[in-house]
Parts: sequence; structure tokens; C-alpha cells
Amino acid sequence: MLMTLTCYAPNAADVGYLLGKNPASTFERPFSAGTVWVFYPEVADDHVTVALLTEIDPVGLVRGPAALAQLDQYVNDRPYVASSLTSVALKTAFSTALAGRSASPSRAGRLDERMRWVVTLPAVACDGGDDLIARIFAPLGYTVAADQLPLDERFPAWGMANVYRVTLDGMQTTQDVLSHLYVLLPVLDNSKHYYVGDEETDKLLAHGGAWLAAHPERDLIARRYLRYKRPLVQSALDRLIAADAQIPDAADAESESDEAAPPVEDPAEPEMGLHELRLNTVLAAIREAGAHSLADLGCGEGKLLALALKERMLTRIVGMDVSSVALARARRRLRLDTLPTAQRQRIEVAQGSLLYRDQRLAGFDAVSLVEVIEHLDPPRLAAMERVVFQHARPRRVIVTTPNREYNAHWQALGETRLRHSDHRFEWTRAECRAWAERVAARYDYRMTQRELGPEDADLGAPSQLVIFDRPGEEDARTQSDDVEHDLERSGGDE
Repeated sequence: MLMTLTCYAPNAADVGYLLGKNPASTFERPFSAGTVWVFYPEVADDHVTVALLTEIDPVGLVRGPAALAQLDQYVNDRPYVASSLTSVALKTAFSTALAGRSASPSRAGRLDERMRWVVTLPAVACDGGDDLIARIFAPLGYTVAADQLPLDERFPAWGMANVYRVTLDGMQTTQDVLSHLYVLLPVLDNSKHYYVGDEETDKLLAHGGAWLAAHPERDLIARRYLRYKRPLVQSALDRLIAADAQIPDAADAESESDEAAPPVEDPAEPEMGLHELRLNTVLAAIREAGAHSLADLGCGEGKLLALALKERMLTRIVGMDVSSVALARARRRLRLDTLPTAQRQRIEVAQGSLLYRDQRLAGFDAVSLVEVIEHLDPPRLAAMERVVFQHARPRRVIVTTPNREYNAHWQALGETRLRHSDHRFEWTRAECRAWAERVAARYDYRMTQRELGPEDADLGAPSQLVIFDRPGEEDARTQSDDVEHDLERSGGDE
């Protein structure tokens, strides 16, 4: 099985020192299931390609210490696909780099340098389809391309195999790209060629703990890596949750990035990060509707929930998110365990998906989706629309989403890059309006689109706010001058 890793960076030949392998020679070493080679097909000033070739001994798999009890003994796909065997070969070849050390002290400073890596895997075993591959790698900052391969190209009628040609493209440190592959290739394959015991939990945390705690598919990764052994999985998750308490909120990181935008021009207004501006604007829109109940969908770490809890008019508040990591953070932020009884009865935090009808979402005055829809694959937007606008059908739906046109203010993004590695799309103002008008017409809502944040005369504001209201029903509160001033203070436009 051949895997190539191409690094694009100035003085790219230094990667040889980071990996501990000389580009001018070929590395060869036996390991438990066969032999691994490392060589460099291409070395240039601005990029270098390193190849990892593994030759699996099928007889050794049966007779040696890496015996495969769950596979047909002499006829199997193990020599030809990336799997747990590839992970062992990877560690055999790059153990120093995987541990975050450099063979050259003079180049050690590049260990923390994020460089563009393109990983090509001609054949990856994955029983969960291309969707699982994207869910596993995309949150780590990769652009993922996965093409399913036929069982045999000569016989199309045989159908497709659970094997994919995969390309990963992302900005990573050398250690990160190796640790991602080491942990996640067995997860995709959903199989290991050796006994899984307590030491596997230590390996998972040693090589994945730095990024796994905040991964939205953390639980799934732990279950598949540890072969669904419940005590091991629970132990790993408990340790990851403890580690997660030390990780800054993703929303805080986004706010820091957003603060690079031009400041609000009115010097009388205090400066605030864009994320805080969004939350205050959404909260003002909730007040404007006279809402007594709120469902914050994709609630993340619970920042809006914490603000909503201070609003006495809101007697029922629910935060929902698909990520158990985010919900754990939300519970800590809200201090749910120590809230007074009266406060605790007003708020609930629950795990759920926007893509499935959920009776828990029925009957709310207001629903908010703050920087959520851009994390959905475009083909899944229709499912979200049905869940929110057709089945839950609140009086008001409040949506915020980035304005792609404004990205020109952040030169590091370029014209086509997105603001976050997990964004599936970002709309221009015209694209957002077209979507909102279509949804409003289909589900019988009125829609209003507003700019959110400091405006550029040509490019608009960093974010856009869309408010959907059900027609023909009186709001509990009218849109008074006081509410308009409230919206202006939080950054909205009429």
C-alpha cells in the first residue's frame, strides 16, 4: 500500500529533518506485519513529496504476533488498503516526528510551523462511506476528496467496494498530520489487527488528545478506535472531557479572528468582537418578538444561552447541539449543577440534530441559528428547513451567517477561502437573500435581511442577519422606539 505526503513550504527539504528521514536515501525496516519503506519521489525548494510504502506479509498475519482472527486467513484486503497496519507502519517509520521531536535541533523551530500538506491515499478501507471520511477529517482543517472504488473495474456489475481513493489538503504541523493519520485510519477501517486493551486508551490519548477532545465526532472516534469496548471507551472519554476543560472555546477563537475587522465607526460605541455583536443582535431580535420561549439550535458552548438566562421574559430556554463536547462546555458555562431551582427549571441543554424531526422543538416562540447553517452540507439544508420551518414552526426564526463578500478584508483568507475549516459554504448577500426568500415563500413566513457589523460601502458587513416571522399573528410586544434603539446598540440595521 502506497501513501504519499506532499508538503508545500519554503525550504521544503527541511521536512526531511522533521521526519527524521534523509531525502537522499531509502529507509527500510521490518515491522510486525511486513516491511515499510520511506523514499522521496520529489524534492524541490518549495515542496517535497515523501512516500510510505508498506508490503504486508499475508502469511505473517496468520502465523505471527499480528494474527488476524477475524479475517479470512490467506485471502483478504489487508495488503492493499490503508488500515491499522498502515498506522503501525507510519509509527515505525516516523516515531520521532509522531512524538513531536526533530532529528535536527537547528530545525526544531519548524515543528510548530503550519505548512500545507496534501496526503494521497489510493485505497482507504471505510465501512461508513465518504460522509464518514469527511466528518472525521474536515473538522481538523482538511479539504477532503473521496471517490469510491469498484470491487473490480473489469466487472462493473459486481458493484462498489467499501474502499475509497482519498486526498486530504490542509494547513497542519508535521506532528499533527502524522497523528491524524495514525489515529484515524483504523477508525475509518473500523478494524484492528491486534488485541485492544488498556494500553490502546493510552495510545489514543497520547497521539490524539491534543485535538480529539474538541473534535465534534470525538465519541464516535473513541468507540471505533477502541473496538466498542465500553469500559475502555468510557475511560478515554472521561479523560478527554477532563482535558477539554483546558481548551479555549471555539467561539472565543472565532471572536479573536473577527476582531481583525475594521472597528465600528461610531466612537461613542464601545468596541466589541463580532461574535459578541451577533449574540447581542440576536438577543435584541428575541426581545423584539416578545418571545417567552427560545430554542437555540447549534447552541455550541452556550454563550447565547447564558445571555438568554438573564432575560426574565424568557421562561423556557432550550439549547441543542449535535456535539457532546460543545454541550459539556455549555453546561460548565451555565453552571447547571449549581443554578438555583427557579433558574434551573427555565433552561435545558439537549443533544440533537437539525436534520431530523424532533418533537422537543415544537411550540417555541423563537428559534435561533447563530452561525450554524454554513456548517451544513448544502444538500442537507432542505432537511434543516423542514425541521425548523415546517415541523417546529416557531413564531420567529433568527439566522446569522457570514457574508462571503466581506472576506476580502482578511487577506490571509484570499478571495475564495472560507473563514472556518468546517464551513461548507459562505453566501454573498444576494445568495443569502435568494435562499431566505425561497424558504419564506415555501413555508409561509415573512423575511427581513439586515447587515450585521461594521459596513463596507461595497462589500457590506461581516455577517448577515435574516429574521423570519409567521404572518397574521400579533407579537406579544410591538416594535417600539425603545426596541429599535436596542437593535441599533447591538449592531442591527432597519
